[in-house]
Amino acid sequence: MAKKRPPIPVFSEPIIETHCHLDYLKEHELEETINKCQEVGISHLMTISVSPDNLETVRDLTSKHDMIFGTQGIHPHNASEFNDEVRDTIDKYLSLPKILAVGEIGLDYHYNKSPKEKQIEAFKAQLELAIKHKLPVVIHSRDADEDTIEILQEYAPKMPNKGVIHSFTSGPELAKTALEEGFYLGFNGIITFKNADNVREILSMTPLEKLIIETDSPFLTPVPYRGVENNPFYLPFVAHKIAELKETTPEEVAKITTENSVSLFGYY
Repeated sequence: MAKKRPPIPVFSEPIIETHCHLDYLKEHELEETINKCQEVGISHLMTISVSPDNLETVRDLTSKHDMIFGTQGIHPHNASEFNDEVRDTIDKYLSLPKILAVGEIGLDYHYNKSPKEKQIEAFKAQLELAIKHKLPVVIHSRDADEDTIEILQEYAPKMPNKGVIHSFTSGPELAKTALEEGFYLGFNGIITFKNADNVREILSMTPLEKLIIETDSPFLTPVPYRGVENNPFYLPFVAHKIAELKETTPEEVAKITTENSVSLFGYY
């Protein structure tokens, strides 16, 4: 017998999904996902590129529906594939009106799927592209706090628009540095996980005015839908959990994080 799960909360005011991977979703067709998102109050979706193989896919997805926007960038897992040709491709398409950020870029020393020196090289090169195009960045950082802090402190002063450290799971020193340098922190379903007290502690020290919300779907499905593929339409659970932890209302979380997202990415 299928496990009975509660209905997804519905927002009357818009909320924005700032980080998902629509091309990775398997359990729902795109139109079904869009329809369900609109039903629960989601107004915009940001689908994220990670590798040379899905740069074009992300660009194509932005043309499928008015509410879909995207990024161009190479994830640290794929940093070994970053070269001059890939850089030039990203550079070329960052001027598209529905490409709103450079990402997903950064450092991941947990898996080290690419050598550290290649990760740092790709990260810095893409930060330079963000500076050139005056775009924000979407940063991935895992077990790389020290190097991420050093690079942020080097590049942030040159960046007209900063960005977000998405799916924040790092320590307080990186959180403090990012906030001081003008970055937002992104939180997702991890804040609902039983063993994520460290992430909830960072959330508690982060002003609501510096938060944005995301799902990172199809990964990191929030409670109470753990065990099924994550999807952008589960975003309301993230907003509700933040409201609980911040001792405010879900509507207030939706209002402020939507304002933050629009300010950061310039949605239209």
